[in-house]
Amino acid sequence: MKAIVQTGYGSPDAFEIREIAKPQLKKDTDVLVRVHAAGLHAGDVFMMRGVPVFTRLMVGLPKPKNYIPGYDLAGVVEAVGQDVMRFKPGDEVFGSIAHSCADYCVAPEDSLELKPPKLNFEQAAAVPTSAVAALIGIRDAGKVKPGQKVLINGASGGVGTFAVQIAKACGAEVTGVCSTRNLDMVRSIGADHVIDYTKDDFTKGSVRYDMILDNVANHTLSACRRVLTPQGKHFPNSGNSGMPYILKAMVVSIFVRQQGATYVGNPKPGDLIELTKLIEAGKVTPVIDRTYLLAEFCEAMRHLNEGHARGKLVITVT
Repeated sequence: MKAIVQTGYGSPDAFEIREIAKPQLKKDTDVLVRVHAAGLHAGDVFMMRGVPVFTRLMVGLPKPKNYIPGYDLAGVVEAVGQDVMRFKPGDEVFGSIAHSCADYCVAPEDSLELKPPKLNFEQAAAVPTSAVAALIGIRDAGKVKPGQKVLINGASGGVGTFAVQIAKACGAEVTGVCSTRNLDMVRSIGADHVIDYTKDDFTKGSVRYDMILDNVANHTLSACRRVLTPQGKHFPNSGNSGMPYILKAMVVSIFVRQQGATYVGNPKPGDLIELTKLIEAGKVTPVIDRTYLLAEFCEAMRHLNEGHARGKLVITVT
């Protein structure tokens, strides 16, 4: 089968297409998926760069060891282990699975759900990791309730576009912070207010928020807390915050009630089902910046590495 393989660290050109062996089911609860589309996100950039250094333990030392990038997929079930009860060959599925930039991928049964009928494969592949991170941030960390004021810093990115929509679905009054070119898009997905960060600094405004989901970390922790209500909380999203910022937030959160620690966006059972319900109800729609063919993977990583993608980037595999 064809797969993208990482050959080095640091450069978006450090990937190539190779013919490798088709993966086999190893456990009775495994599912073999024919991948139709794979979603990219910030984690793929960290693995490419090899920074933070601990990422190299997953990719390979001193250089990558046949590492296949990609964390999200949508495709069709080709085979199932004997203990798999929820899927059968031919089912259309999606989920957050490592090494998805390949023709085939083996996934544990509990990491997959049936693809939302409303979405095509590319749209479905854009959902899992970023949408789950947004869901956990808004629902679990922020515990957002109807009528609360929520600010999403980095509202036009992969997690941000989902966070705006999920916060709106929770009944919040949502403010999105983004660049000038993305203002209309962020409004179109439900933001009640938008702030152009190239012209205005939300930390110097007069509005007070019940929650800030910070996907950018371009302001000090104290500056963000200044625009919170007395019971409000600031949550850095681990995807883009940087290790020093994350560690500082963790320490400060022990002593300062308004400071939230970075949360972990690992999916829990039922998260993809909840997202599917929101998608089918028309409350959440993936925003896709661009789609690329598998042969264009290096170009996709170059765009992702620049940090200005509008929504998600998706690789069409088959």
